[in-house]
Amino acid sequence: MDTKIGSLDNCKPVSNDVCSQANDAVSTIQGSVSPAVVNCSKATVGGHLAKRLVQIGVNDVFSVPGDFNLTLLDHLIAEPGLNLIGCCNELNAGYAADGYTRSHGVGACVVIFTVGGLSILNAIAGAYSESLPLIYFVGGPNSNDYGTNRILHHTVGLPDFSQELRCFQTVTCYQVHLHNVAGDWFNR
Repeated sequence: MDTKIGSLDNCKPVSNDVCSQANDAVSTIQGSVSPAVVNCSKATVGGHLAKRLVQIGVNDVFSVPGDFNLTLLDHLIAEPGLNLIGCCNELNAGYAADGYTRSHGVGACVVIFTVGGLSILNAIAGAYSESLPLIYFVGGPNSNDYGTNRILHHTVGLPDFSQELRCFQTVTCYQVHLHNVAGDWFNR
C-alpha cells in the first residue's frame, strides 16, 4: 500500500475554480491518485477531507468530539472508508494517531478548539520530531466570532483565537486556517 502523501503541490486543485463550469465538478487531486470528482452542489470541506484521508490510506481517525468539530465529525462518519474512533482525551487521541501512523504510514486525529489543541500538542510535537505524517484537525469558532472581542468557551480567556495556531507553527510542517473556503483553500 502506497501511503506517501507527496508534496503539498500535489494536493492543490487543478484550477482556481471551486466548481468547473463545464461539468459541474472539480478535480481536487493531482498525481498518481485518480482524481476525485465532487458534485459542487453538495461539496463540503468536511466531505473533501474525509475522501482525501481515505485516498492517502487513512482508515481510522482518532477523535474527541466537541461543539466546534461536530460538523467535521459528521462528515468523517458519513465517509464509508473511515472509522471514527472516540478517545477519552486529546492526548490519548494524539498518541493513538501517532501509533497508527507508525503502523499504517499516515494517521489523523480531530480534537476540539484550544483546550483540546493545547492538550494534544505533545503528541503532535513528538510525531513532528520523528517526521511522522500525522494530520491534525481542529474545529474553531464561527468566523462571525472573530473580531468581536467576545471570550468563548474552550479558549484561554482571550478574544484572540490564533493562540493555538501559533503554538503549532513550530511543531508542524504546514498549517491552514480556513476562513473562507473559496478564498482560502481552493485558490492556493
